[in-house]
Amino acid sequence: MSTKPSAIYLASQSPRRAELLRQMDVGFEQISVDVDETPADNEVPESYVVRVAGDKARAGWQFVEQQGFKPMPVLGADTAVVLGHEIMGKPRDRTHGLTMLSALSGRTHQVMTAVCFQWQRRQWCLLNTTQVTFRAISPTELQQYWDTGEPIGKAGAYAIQGRAGVFVEHLKGSYSAVVGLPLLETHQLLNEINQTPDYE
Repeated sequence: MSTKPSAIYLASQSPRRAELLRQMDVGFEQISVDVDETPADNEVPESYVVRVAGDKARAGWQFVEQQGFKPMPVLGADTAVVLGHEIMGKPRDRTHGLTMLSALSGRTHQVMTAVCFQWQRRQWCLLNTTQVTFRAISPTELQQYWDTGEPIGKAGAYAIQGRAGVFVEHLKGSYSAVVGLPLLETHQLLNEINQTPDYE
């Protein structure tokens, strides 16, 4: 394995992304950023996910500079559940969450996760798209799942690494990307940054 930056900033408070970075043995510090995640008019899902991840990385770098923190690459990531061409965001309430889960039942959807790094004025981004197929799920089962509280705050109203794992009939692509951070793409970008002449 190539030498990677010894430490980075993770522009996210997600415990799932933090755990995946630990799995990669990457040193990091978490910082909070606030960016507008509203899709633009006629914005396709692929462009949306990359834009938001890039905005997070850029906002994180600006925060690091403003606070006078030690300069280190900033990782921003964003995950979207996409059914057809519709971006399924986080559920607003129980009704919205159950509607999304019902739509995913017995169908194949895409999970798009973009990872971006900001280092000074340069930004690197990669997008992973994984196909996830849910088995047919009964309305009672969906209601019981919602009542666990797990769907709250999750894209598409589910967490594959949690109880929703029993819904997955087939997955084609990257499991870690569905959780929130594609390990392969993250590793590739870290190596690219390491080869940048002005990186120390």
